[in-house]
Amino acid sequence: MSSSPAPAGSRLQGRVVLMNPGPVNVSEEVRAALSLPDLCHREPEALALMQRIRRKTVLLCGGDESHAAVMLAGSGTTTLEAALSSIVPRDGRLLVIDNGHYGERLSRIVSVHGISCARLEFGWGRPVDVTAVDRALAEDPSITHVGLVHHETSTGMLNQLREIGAVVARHGRSLAVDAISSLGAEELDLAADHIDWCVGTANKCLEGFPGVSFVVAPRERLAGLADVPARTFSLDLHRHFVAQEHDGAPAFTLPLQVMAAFDTALDLALREGTSRRHARYTALAERIRTGLTERGLALRLPAAHRASSLTGVALPDGLTYEELHDGLKAEGFVVYSTQENGAREFRIANMGQLTEEDITGFLAAFDRVVDKHPGEGR
Repeated sequence: MSSSPAPAGSRLQGRVVLMNPGPVNVSEEVRAALSLPDLCHREPEALALMQRIRRKTVLLCGGDESHAAVMLAGSGTTTLEAALSSIVPRDGRLLVIDNGHYGERLSRIVSVHGISCARLEFGWGRPVDVTAVDRALAEDPSITHVGLVHHETSTGMLNQLREIGAVVARHGRSLAVDAISSLGAEELDLAADHIDWCVGTANKCLEGFPGVSFVVAPRERLAGLADVPARTFSLDLHRHFVAQEHDGAPAFTLPLQVMAAFDTALDLALREGTSRRHARYTALAERIRTGLTERGLALRLPAAHRASSLTGVALPDGLTYEELHDGLKAEGFVVYSTQENGAREFRIANMGQLTEEDITGFLAAFDRVVDKHPGEGR
């Protein structure tokens, strides 16, 4: 991506429409909540804020009083590493279901910690073969845990969480789900999907700011981590659970202003509901997809496998990603590259507080950028 400054007249001095898969455009209510006054993280007001957010994230995941949330300061990746490095015992083994960059990343995380790992690869953008997961679990009794990315944002694929969860449960294994890019916009239910460990973050489909993430799990399983020797100090999930659940305070400092904004974002997410947010995102995605296909661009995935919040798209002929990105950024729109086919594809997300007018504006800006390259594109 080019780091050259935006041209004069760019909309970067005003609102920029973020069409990257997080961070996202947030509501004015969420932004205003950042003005929380300076506060010590161990004062009653801060502790009450933490507990409110813990309860709301459980509700968002479809959990009940048997579940608890653990909040961590950091990105979704930070909390994903905390979960994976904490839940697999020394004699355990993780089966990673891999059909994209973030599935492959699960195996990279556990390898850093010396955790035994089997990797079931299907290829980028290819749907998971649930029978292959069934067979892998039947053939390898040493597997104790299964790792799955719900929304694989490297391609925009939504994986078959409910079907995979049922298979994992039938084999008596523990399912850890990277729901970082799906929570809030895609159907997810801890019990119905047989999820034991659900990792989420504030700054994607939950429409908060970066800086805080969480794990939601059954209290019994979180308490059971006492029997798993810690592999890290600051990312020890059991340490954080005990501090937040029993001591009523964070183990380490949490980003209170970001937490206050997330508290407001959770209120908005719970009020809207996942089904309505899914419908809102889907409508925006379809406007993007229809507009780009009408301009002759190919979409990465068949409709049945697409998530509601991101689309992989072929670049216009003769236009590089850098040219497209920088041209759109000068117009006030930010799109995203891909990890695999950056010379041929780009990604466009519709997470966050986007409107139909934003999509109309994006398509018009897209036309202007392409028109600057005569004989290329459409």
